[in-house]
Amino acid sequence: MVGMRVRELRAKRTISRAKLAERADMDVSHLARIESGAGNPTLFVLIQLATALEVDASSFLAGLTAADLPEEIKPYSESDFRRELRRREDEN
Repeated sequence: MVGMRVRELRAKRTISRAKLAERADMDVSHLARIESGAGNPTLFVLIQLATALEVDASSFLAGLTAADLPEEIKPYSESDFRRELRRREDEN
């Protein structure tokens, strides 16, 4: 999702991938991995990209929820976490 937003903002500003990578002081292959969803940008990289695209870094994350995460990643709320711990304890 974040990578798609980076790509959309780059396209909206008609900036090539190479130019954005140069402005963000990063390797173009790293940017390509981020845009394709294969790479997970750090907070610092998001700030670099936001600065280069002249947007607020929060624009990459606005509206995203746990439902937007890959299926293999399951974050827990406090109550979910406690329930999961109890379930694991009961299995042992």
